[in-house]
This record gives sequence, C-alpha cells and structure tokens, in this order.
Amino acid sequence: MTLPNPEQLLPEMAAALDLHLRSHGIEQPRFIGIRTGGIWVAQALLALRGKDEALGILDVSFYRDDFTQNGLHPLVRPSELPFEIEGQHLVVVDDVLMSGRTIRAALNELFDYGRPASVSLVCLLDLNARELPIRPDVVGATLSLAPEQRVKLLGPTPLALEYKTLAPAN
Repeated sequence: MTLPNPEQLLPEMAAALDLHLRSHGIEQPRFIGIRTGGIWVAQALLALRGKDEALGILDVSFYRDDFTQNGLHPLVRPSELPFEIEGQHLVVVDDVLMSGRTIRAALNELFDYGRPASVSLVCLLDLNARELPIRPDVVGATLSLAPEQRVKLLGPTPLALEYKTLAPAN
C-alpha cells in the first residue's frame, strides 16, 4: 500500500476546514496542535490559510489513560496555550487518529482550562481503528492497516509518512 503524500493532502484539508468553519459560523477559531505531529500539521494548515494566528500546543502525556501502563515518555513538555479556552471555538489538530485515546486525553486537558464554545477535530490520517466514538471533522485520508502496522509522520518540513511494523509479542 502506498501512503499518501501529506503535502498533497494539506491544500484540500485547508479548503475543507475553511468550509467547515464557515458552515458553523466560526470566524475566529483558535488552533491547537497535539505534540508533535499535530503541531506540524496545524502550522502547515495555518500557512495555507494565510493566517498569522497564535498556535496552542498540547502535550497530553499526563492525560493519557495508558500512562500507568506505559510510563511517561522521556520528552514530555508542558502544554502552551497562549489564549483563553473558555468560550472559544477550538480547532484541535492531530497527525494520525487511531484509537481515539489521544483525542480523549486532549479534550480532558482542554476542559481543565475552561469550557470551549466548540471543538472541531482535524486529522491528517484516520486509521479507522477507533476504540472510542471520536471522528474528525476534517481528514486528509482514511487508511486501514493490519493490527501490527502503524504510520508515523516525519517532519516538520517536508512532511512525510512512513510505515512501521511492530515486533511480534513474545
């Protein structure tokens, strides 16, 4: 299976996002990228939209429900939200939607900062492997992988996707 080129998906995603925002009457969305790939995708979308807006950065490591099983990733950094969350229309951007657990963690963290007016979800890839009822409002491409396969976003520029195969469990 050939992976899509993110640089080709992004212009279509930017147009779909603009349509989504207009159809919901959202004039001043606040963008938040989930570390790390979601930040790269959000930056690319903001550039394509010609917007020079503050970008929030979310590191959901402490909010993941598998934190106690997997431990803390050594590169955990604080979230940076340069704007209020309360009453804002948020656009949360992630690179790859798989189980939905990262997005659940992101929503939990955001609600700790306040109650947004709305949250729209944008994902470069949807791997169609949800464990939670979370779906993106804007998606670049949808793929179905074998259980041992993963996709990783490389970046920040140029953005590229690569396959990874998990080692079999012993």
